[in-house]
Amino acid sequence: MDVTTDANAPWLIVGLGNPGPEYAMNRHNVGFMVADLLAERIGGRFKRAGRAQAQVVEGRIGPPGPANRRVVLAKPMSYMNLSGGPVNALREFYKVPVANVVAVHDELDIDYGVLRLKLGGGDNGHNGLKSMTKAFGAEYHRVRFGIGRPPGRMQVADFVLKDFSGAERKELDYFVDRAADAVECLVIEGLERAQGTYNS
Repeated sequence: MDVTTDANAPWLIVGLGNPGPEYAMNRHNVGFMVADLLAERIGGRFKRAGRAQAQVVEGRIGPPGPANRRVVLAKPMSYMNLSGGPVNALREFYKVPVANVVAVHDELDIDYGVLRLKLGGGDNGHNGLKSMTKAFGAEYHRVRFGIGRPPGRMQVADFVLKDFSGAERKELDYFVDRAADAVECLVIEGLERAQGTYNS
């Protein structure tokens, strides 16, 4: 399986979440929020992707010239734990190397709003990542958006499927904006530069 980064290959930026208005503001859906903002920035609107169970926007990010990158933004519509199938279908359709896939997702083991970017690694119990890794291997990029741990004895499943709290929502737009900046930096300037800037 190709894990090299071909300068001319497109990037597939996947916001992970669950479809449907009842999930829209859940912590688990922060990947969708970042993907929506990136789509807005490139002036695109999400549309159903042929036979793939996903919505996509095609466009370019970066300044004119060699740093300009072709990107496909995607939101799997399969529910989180089945994300791998639709993402792999898009990856194959657009001929995207595994190393040019970026998953944007919520991360329990990082404080709220903190970002961590990395290439490869485990899934840390995240069902969306687990499904993607099963579909095409682990050597894709991750932009991990911290949501913190559940308070008290609240179950993880309940916590991630709850909306961000009122206090969290006051800063959410700023953190989503910063995560979108991190994705752009990763795609245009590479992982090392993006980690140096955004791994707070």
